[in-house]
Amino acid sequence: MYQKYHTEALVLGSREYGESDRVYALFTRDFGLVRARASAVRSEKSKMRYALQHYARVRVSLVCGKRGWRAAGAAAIDSIDGARKGAAVFARVAGLVMRLVVGEERNDFLFDTLVHAREFLTHGDVGMAPTVELVCVARVLYALGYISTEALETAIFTHTAYTMEHLTEASAIQDKLLSSINRALSETQL
Repeated sequence: MYQKYHTEALVLGSREYGESDRVYALFTRDFGLVRARASAVRSEKSKMRYALQHYARVRVSLVCGKRGWRAAGAAAIDSIDGARKGAAVFARVAGLVMRLVVGEERNDFLFDTLVHAREFLTHGDVGMAPTVELVCVARVLYALGYISTEALETAIFTHTAYTMEHLTEASAIQDKLLSSINRALSETQL
């Protein structure tokens, strides 16, 4: 018998698998980035179908078996409905995370960064979305070790919130932040 794990996750993306299954890229609080298969989730009778929408924040039950992770259940905490511009920005960040994160490893700073960015993009000022995206990408790169705090000499890496005070600070050093992000991304060679 396999152990069932319950954790909070962000649905970063998915792809179809077989006739009615789907494989989800989930960034979980406890395990980092996992790819979990959900059986029959594309059928109309599926209970997980609506919980596992792209960019949703969910409470998910996972089982690690011989062939990898399987989603055994999911309940939505918060979806990204109605926030089109916020969803587009978060989709770009999610794509970057899926590209850069390799393997399963718990990363609380990265998880909180993504949760707070998603929250701001769905419920906050849409006009600040470009600045939130810039700060979020910088924090993702920092969490993965591609940017150091000494290189930028800023306090935006000491927390994961996106308050107006933090976004104003990021706007003041926007050019330096962009330069560091572009350098880090080119050095990843991905």
